[in-house]
Amino acid sequence: MKKLLYIALVGSLSLASCQKNFINLSPQSSITDAAYFKQPSDFKAYTTSFYGELMGWQSPYGGNDVYNHMDVATDLSTYFAFSSDESRGTLTIPTSDNRWDNSYGWIRSANILLAKAAAYTGSQSSIAQYVSEAYFFRANAYYQLLKVFGGVPIVTTVLDVNSPELFGPRNSRYEVVTQILSDLDNAIANLPIEQNIPSTDKGRISKWAAEAFKAEVELYEGTWRKYNGTSTDFAGSAGPTSDQKNQFFTDAAALSLDVMTNGGYALWNYNSNPAMLNQSYTYLFNLEDAGSNPAGLTKASNNEFILYGVYDFTLRPGGQNLSFTAYMMTPSRKMMDMFLCTDGLPPSVSPLFKGYHNVGDEYQNRDLRLLGYIGATPTTVNLNLGGPGYGDIKFASYNYGTYRNADQESPNFPIIRLAEVYLIYAEASFEANGSITDAQLDASINLIRDRAGIAHLSNALVTTNGLDMLTEIRRERTLELYHEGFRFDDLKRWGIAEASLNASICGEVVGNGSYPTAFRTATGAATSYYVPNTYVWGEEAVPTAAGTLNCVVIDSKTNRNFTKKDYLWPLPQQQINLAPKLKQNPGY
Repeated sequence: MKKLLYIALVGSLSLASCQKNFINLSPQSSITDAAYFKQPSDFKAYTTSFYGELMGWQSPYGGNDVYNHMDVATDLSTYFAFSSDESRGTLTIPTSDNRWDNSYGWIRSANILLAKAAAYTGSQSSIAQYVSEAYFFRANAYYQLLKVFGGVPIVTTVLDVNSPELFGPRNSRYEVVTQILSDLDNAIANLPIEQNIPSTDKGRISKWAAEAFKAEVELYEGTWRKYNGTSTDFAGSAGPTSDQKNQFFTDAAALSLDVMTNGGYALWNYNSNPAMLNQSYTYLFNLEDAGSNPAGLTKASNNEFILYGVYDFTLRPGGQNLSFTAYMMTPSRKMMDMFLCTDGLPPSVSPLFKGYHNVGDEYQNRDLRLLGYIGATPTTVNLNLGGPGYGDIKFASYNYGTYRNADQESPNFPIIRLAEVYLIYAEASFEANGSITDAQLDASINLIRDRAGIAHLSNALVTTNGLDMLTEIRRERTLELYHEGFRFDDLKRWGIAEASLNASICGEVVGNGSYPTAFRTATGAATSYYVPNTYVWGEEAVPTAAGTLNCVVIDSKTNRNFTKKDYLWPLPQQQINLAPKLKQNPGY
């Protein structure tokens, strides 16, 4: 039989086992949908299988793809073991792509449940939550397709081998966005609020999670249209029927505010606990049981995660060598210079910035996120071995090798957390109005800054120091969400990916004769901390927080040719062969 255009996953059942939280386990594929949907518990069990579609340590796309999802190979990272083609502008047309195949399988599973729900003769209210979950997961699948491919075929019914939709054309990105937002409205309508989800079901989608997700989608699409227009549309794609940008921004801010006000969530901030030593940003992301941090806190203390992949050392271990990989996902020179000083100013303008003359100077008077994500001191041995001179500890386990060994690390995976909602609110409010009030900043970004140990962002701070408010709002997003999988999409939706990704990716400042550092003597001779011949691409004079200085080059700009075509990935050739009406993305 001819292979279907959409490689569908069988709609199958996954039973939930619980300790405190809802745990999603592997599907029990021996039970088919034909024998199910007789009672509400069947709908609940079927939708439980959807939770494996969420990004997590066990990637829904397979293998180590969770690391591709993170910020590796962007301008913030010097780690290129995984995705590099996407940021270097060297993508080619693949034969197949799991992002396409798996997403359409998930869409089919959601469509099966929705069809069964429509035919259900029992009480519709008894299955309303699970119908809403199906709408949410269908929206999620289309959102993942949108971010990768742009416009794609929309399928809202259960297809068979003779369905003409299998060989139809693509819908425009604007039609896909309309479908996503419609599905999310249907999801929001009948999902429970977080406060009403029992402890045995924690981890299931709440109304607040769906609202936060819709806000994320609207901010993404509003800024994409504002800064990219129709430049990435495929040939023959119909443009938007109306200018919805401001509507998206206004709605995203309102939805975020609802979650902020009524969701009952709170930032995970234990900086005042003497055992934590101001390291909330370290331990939030490796939080498991009482042994995962020096304060003996457990996942029960975390009320910041709104949507997350649920993991458990016994019932669903992470299964990734997470700590070892996290150590290698080192930051770039650009990322290190983005961290603020304690006066709330960028290091390029702050009088508190100490420069790079001595080992550790640049770590002084800085944002607690620098301490929590990167560590307290530079890794000079890393520089000696050809690395960037920095470390990375975000997601790495406490006492790795003792508390947890390789593949045992099992913190929950953050998909949407309250800090992101604050950031959506601030950015959407600014984009909608061209300005933001100090009161709005205090209700959002400045709560994050309090945890980071830095002075508040205000209109006076921006004006007095010659800063740009939108740039500072974006900086906050970049710092807070580092390595959580947002950077590549942010660069594209802001329309600045070419400028950001075509520069050399650099590491530590090594100075020169006029700016000696601890890594190089005043005469330019190498110290034991820096061995120039270990760097294939040598050094480059680049802008830093202390002016233009020599830095080690980890990936040269000569390797990078990112263009507007690279904002979207090519459709897999297998799909175009099966359905010639599908138009390829421009430039491929």
